[in-house]
Amino acid sequence: MGENMVDTILDCMASGRENRSIQRAQTAHRLKLASYWEIGQGDRILEIGCGQGDTTAVLAYLAGKNGFVHGVDVAAPDYGAPITLGDSIAYLQNSFLGERIQVHFETDILEDANNFPTGYYDCAVLSHCSWYFNSIAKLEALLYKLRGFAKKLCFAEWDANAQRADQIAHFLAVLIQAQYESYKRDSSSNIRTLLTSSDIKEIVERTGWQIEKEASFLSPDLQDGKWETDFVLEAFEEELQAIEGVPDKFKALLQSQMKLLETAVRKHPVKPLPVFTLTAK
Repeated sequence: MGENMVDTILDCMASGRENRSIQRAQTAHRLKLASYWEIGQGDRILEIGCGQGDTTAVLAYLAGKNGFVHGVDVAAPDYGAPITLGDSIAYLQNSFLGERIQVHFETDILEDANNFPTGYYDCAVLSHCSWYFNSIAKLEALLYKLRGFAKKLCFAEWDANAQRADQIAHFLAVLIQAQYESYKRDSSSNIRTLLTSSDIKEIVERTGWQIEKEASFLSPDLQDGKWETDFVLEAFEEELQAIEGVPDKFKALLQSQMKLLETAVRKHPVKPLPVFTLTAK
């Protein structure tokens, strides 16, 4: 992919102005995913969990003037930092890509009011959002419903199968969060349900989709692994004290995992896990 393409998309994003080097890696990664998904000119796309628009911008660019991206997110527009979701999407919609983009926050596609004609969207995209779901059952219900109005499913999430030693810290940070998250009734955390690539494939097939192709990508320039690791190192004790009903033996297990995480960080620079992706019809 050309640097000109990346720069054109970055110019449309608030984070491309404030944190250009960080956003460059994020945008390049999403271009790699969208290329694998074969997003093309004129595509009508429903993006679930659009967040601050990292993937939205790429989809809108590739869909072209005759394409359309409808982004939805259950979060409120004031969620997110250092730039809120609402501010980030507003900046994107004020760019030349804006006429191709519509975004609704605080919107759950599972609600009865959110229905569309059969085959209305060429594809439904879930990009790095499935770990935000508070249960496997909710993800299953969503994928089942999407079959009614999306011709194709494009899915991407971190692959918990670490391939290298410098990815172990990211894996441990994810695992630790997922375990104490399972004791929470409500959460706004990045990781609420840990899904492996095998889990994802089983859920996709169980909800009636037929997988066309799958792959695992490396994007070592992404900062997410370090962000998740730093978060766990800083917030672990506070998180542990905030949850109720945790057996002492389980707390001891988590604390042992924290020691493994600290060791992994000392031994290697933290790199992100691979990314698992698939398309299905």
